[in-house]
Amino acid sequence: MSFLNGTSLSPASFILNGIPGLEEVHLWISFPLCTMYSIAITGNFGLIYLIYSEEALHRPMYVFLGLLSFTDVLMCTSTLPNTLCILWFNLKEIDFKACLTQMFFVHTFTGMESGVLMLMALDRYVAICYPLRYATVLTNSVIAKAGLLTFLRGVMLVIPFTFLTKRLPYCRGNVIPHTYCDHMSVAKISCGNVKVNAIYGLMVALLIGGFDILCITVSYTMILRAVVSLSSADARQKAFSTCTAHICAIVITYVPAFFTFFTHRFGGHTIPSHIHIIMANLYLLMPPTMNPIVYGVKTKQIRESVGRFLLKAKDNSFCNI
Repeated sequence: MSFLNGTSLSPASFILNGIPGLEEVHLWISFPLCTMYSIAITGNFGLIYLIYSEEALHRPMYVFLGLLSFTDVLMCTSTLPNTLCILWFNLKEIDFKACLTQMFFVHTFTGMESGVLMLMALDRYVAICYPLRYATVLTNSVIAKAGLLTFLRGVMLVIPFTFLTKRLPYCRGNVIPHTYCDHMSVAKISCGNVKVNAIYGLMVALLIGGFDILCITVSYTMILRAVVSLSSADARQKAFSTCTAHICAIVITYVPAFFTFFTHRFGGHTIPSHIHIIMANLYLLMPPTMNPIVYGVKTKQIRESVGRFLLKAKDNSFCNI
């Protein structure tokens, strides 16, 4: 094994070993992953284009949805092409700096995903609890600043991951039993003390995931109180229906995230490694794949916009004949 220098014992490259124990079915595993990735890219870019082109969707709720779709595309693209190269072509080697870069983007975009879901919960809170002030509170300037701060929060908290990982000595080898460079997966193959990495990883999870879940919980508690106090059953149903898609997105995002987080730290000896690695991949693929479908099915305005877009495309095709 080659090293960048002899003092830090930093390897020139790592070997991403894919899914240990399931090497014989790597090709079969790649097909559902590739299908999900194709659906994610098509669905999210389609949703972004629809929100951009349809004037009826130029509202804060859909701007946040467009930001979520953009984040979803970046999140799954940070790992899936590399994962498919491993599963299809056995291209397992990744440069040390490229591994750190991938680690940075994976954790930044997952943090961004959580932050956008939190912003969407606050959007629903303002829309339902303060409907008359909705347009004045959530201006384009406020939305842009909120999105930027969410991104910067992720960047500033994730940057130390790269330095904490780079400082570790890798004298045991350079084989990572994973399909992409995750912070703790890389740290665990080090022969150094990774206690600081583990503690900081837990702290970041609390500062990002914990804070966002707290804000989401408080927002929906206030929303529930406001909706229950409505006298009209139709008004209550309409208010709840505007939150259904967002609640589904929260479940799709946080359930695999919690499983991945807790098994990495507390279930390492009881849960097979291949289950953990498959779930870690689904954690990055499930939200980008399902969010466009959920919002397309559950949101009336998006369904109507898709119908108008298809009708317009059909009329144009007839005109060109």
